[in-house]
Amino acid sequence: MDASSLENLIAKCVRELETKGLVVPEVRPTCLPPSPDANAGRSRGQGGGTPEEQSGGLMVPVGVSNRHVHLCARDFEALFGAEGARGGLTKLRDLSQPGQFVAKELVSLVGPKGGIYGVRVLGPLRSKTQVEVSRTDGFTLGISPPVRDSGDLDGSAPITLIGPAGAVSLKEGAIIATRHIHMRPQEASSWGLRDGDRVEVEVVGARGLVFREVLVRVSDNFRLEMHVDTDEANAALLRNGDMVKVVGKSPASR
Repeated sequence: MDASSLENLIAKCVRELETKGLVVPEVRPTCLPPSPDANAGRSRGQGGGTPEEQSGGLMVPVGVSNRHVHLCARDFEALFGAEGARGGLTKLRDLSQPGQFVAKELVSLVGPKGGIYGVRVLGPLRSKTQVEVSRTDGFTLGISPPVRDSGDLDGSAPITLIGPAGAVSLKEGAIIATRHIHMRPQEASSWGLRDGDRVEVEVVGARGLVFREVLVRVSDNFRLEMHVDTDEANAALLRNGDMVKVVGKSPASR
C-alpha cells in the first residue's frame, strides 16, 4: 500500500470513530512526511509559509455535502408544529464538524418546476433558514440558486419548504454553497493562511482537476475537512474521506 492509500485509510477510520463519539488523536504513519503542524512555531524564514512554499502540500480529507436545510426556530415551528418545536431537533448522528449534527426531521423542497422530497435538516437551529442544493437540484426545482458563502442569503433564490405541520415560502434562502475548507487556527497559521483566504486544491486520479477559489474558514471549533457538493464530487469522482491537496493560494488571496 502506498503512502497516499494509507493516509486515505487512516482518515476514513478516524471519521468513523469520531461519528461514534470517540476522541481520536492525530495519527500519521511513519512513512509519511511530518505534519505541517510541526512548523507551527517556526518563522517564515525557517521553513513555514504558504502552501506553495511547502514541497508536500497540505493534505485535506473531503466531506461530500448532499442537499440539506438549516432552519431558524420560527420556521422549524411552522413546519413541525408547536409541540414538535418544543422538543427541538432530534439528533440522528453527529457530523464531522464539532457541534453539528444530522437531525431525524425531513422536509420537502418545492420550486416552480418540481419537488425534492426527504431532505435532511441539519442542526443546531440557526438565526435564518438556509437551503443548500446543487446546480442539478436547481434544474429539478426550476430555480437558479447563486453560489454563496454560508449565511450570505441576500438576493438568493426563493423556495418553498413543506413539513408535516405546514409550509414556509422563502423569498430568498436557497444557495449553492461555496466549496470551502474548515481548519483550526494552528493549521491555518502553519500554512500561512487566514480566514477568508481562497486557495487552489488539486484532485488526482482518473478525473483529476484543480478546484479554484476554495474558501478557507478558520475556527477553534472546526476539524480539518474540505466540503464540496455532490456535483463537484461527481465531477472529480470524490468520496467521503478521500484526500486532496492544497497547492497554493488563489491569485486574489496572494
